[in-house]
Amino acid sequence: MNKLLEGKKGLVIGIANDHSIAWGITDNLCKEGAQVFLTYQNDSLKKRVEPLSQKIDCLGVFPCDVESTESIEALKNSINTKIDFIVHAVAYSDKNELSGKYLNTSKENFLKTLHISSFSLTEITKIFMPLLNDNASIMALSYYGAKKYMQSYNVMGVAKAALETSIKYLAVDMGDRGIRVNGISAGPMRTLAGAVINKSRQIYSYTINNSPIKKALTLDDIGKSAVYLVSDLSKGVTGEILYVDNGYNKIGMSLEEV
Repeated sequence: MNKLLEGKKGLVIGIANDHSIAWGITDNLCKEGAQVFLTYQNDSLKKRVEPLSQKIDCLGVFPCDVESTESIEALKNSINTKIDFIVHAVAYSDKNELSGKYLNTSKENFLKTLHISSFSLTEITKIFMPLLNDNASIMALSYYGAKKYMQSYNVMGVAKAALETSIKYLAVDMGDRGIRVNGISAGPMRTLAGAVINKSRQIYSYTINNSPIKKALTLDDIGKSAVYLVSDLSKGVTGEILYVDNGYNKIGMSLEEV
């Protein structure tokens, strides 16, 4: 039986560990036949990413600091082969500024957060255009805080809103080559990134109890949705944000109640 992504090669940027959403996506893409290039930001993350690369059909592991244009260009030169998809799973903000009031966000952290969490998608797309096959798929990760106030999310919510809008504009820019640009907005999960959000455990439990399906969201749930966005099954879908949250965002409640 043919696999959905047999013969497709791609790049995944942003795996932190085996509990990260990026890993859940990567694992499922490879189970469907994809081959991937992986990146790491520093030596500490390299020690986590390299063992994971041995569990999948990995074509190479390379350094990449998305805050540096030169680093992104070096990554492109290292890969130097045509690819069919890019998964952008990178976000950053000073955790000390995620608590308290958004009003107190510093200019330095605002700019750094927007650069890494939002602008990097645009720059990566531009730099990798020569390597992208026609009808390729680009996918980024967003979060509910892009649409509504989320406690302890602050400037990250602003960055994710910018990311979601960038997805729409990039979808138009890349559409003439049939390249689709979409996002996944995952519900609260027990990840390294999610742990920095104040009361994250309470939010996690609240969304389970108040979603239509009433079960915990898994990395596999998100990974299978990513397979859909990367595969030809979604060739008529672009500029969209796919909510993978057990339907929580559809029931008219708000996390401010937590």
